[in-house]
Amino acid sequence: MLESAHQALRVLEVVNRFSGGVSLTQIARRTGLPQLALARVMERLVRAELATPVGPGAYAAGTALALTGAVDGPGRLSQTLAWVRDAVGAAVYVARYTDGEVSITEYADSPTAPPVEEWVDFRAAAHASAVGKALLTQLAYEARKDHLARHRLARLTPHTLTSERELFRQLDDRLPGEPLLDLEEYALGTVCAAVPITAGPNAECLALSMPAGPDPQLLRRAARILQSEAAAVLLALLVSGGADRSERCGTGV
Repeated sequence: MLESAHQALRVLEVVNRFSGGVSLTQIARRTGLPQLALARVMERLVRAELATPVGPGAYAAGTALALTGAVDGPGRLSQTLAWVRDAVGAAVYVARYTDGEVSITEYADSPTAPPVEEWVDFRAAAHASAVGKALLTQLAYEARKDHLARHRLARLTPHTLTSERELFRQLDDRLPGEPLLDLEEYALGTVCAAVPITAGPNAECLALSMPAGPDPQLLRRAARILQSEAAAVLLALLVSGGADRSERCGTGV
C-alpha cells in the first residue's frame, strides 16, 4: 500500500512539471514504472482529480493541484474519504495513535451511512473496536502493555474479548493485510472493520462501521473494498504534508 502511494507521488511530481501535459511514455521514462502499474496509478490520480487527461495518452495536473504545485491536503482527504464512504456504503474514519491514546482524526458519514454512537469513551475501548485493534497491532509489545495497563479490558458487550493474551494472539496471528474486525464487540447492533495505514510517525488506520445485519458477508465485502481503497487514503494523507488535521474524539467506531 505504501509503495502504491509512493508511486503515485512520483507520477504527480512528473505531471506537475509539465503545464501543457505530459505523455505516458515520458512519465514511464522518468518514473521507471512498468506499464500496468502506471495505468493503475493514473486511474487513481484521475479519479482523485489530481491529474486530468489532455489528449490520447497524455495528462496534466488536475484541479486538486494548486498553481504552486502544492496539494490541497485537507480538502482532498475529505473528498477521498467521501468517495470511500460511498464505495463501501458505510461511515468511514481515519484514526491515529498519538501521545498514548486512540483518536479519530477524520471521518465521513451521511444520512444513509451514519456513524456509530459512542456510548463508551472511545479512548478506553481500543480492545473492543476495529480501530483500536488496527492501531494496537502496529505497536510494539511494551507499548501495547502500557496502553492496556492504563485502559483495562472492560466487557462492553457479550462479544467483547477481555483476555489480554487472546487479544494479542488475535492481533499477531492475522494474515498480512487482513482487516481487523469488530463483530458487535464495542456496541450491539454495530460491526466494524479497519486496516492499518501509516503516513507519519504515529500509527494510523482506515475504518468503517455499519449496522449488523443478517448477512455476515456484507461486512467482509465492505472490508475488502475498504482495503482496496486504503492506498488512495494513504496517498491523500501523504500529499497533505502533515497538514493540521483536527482531532475529533466525539465519534467511535
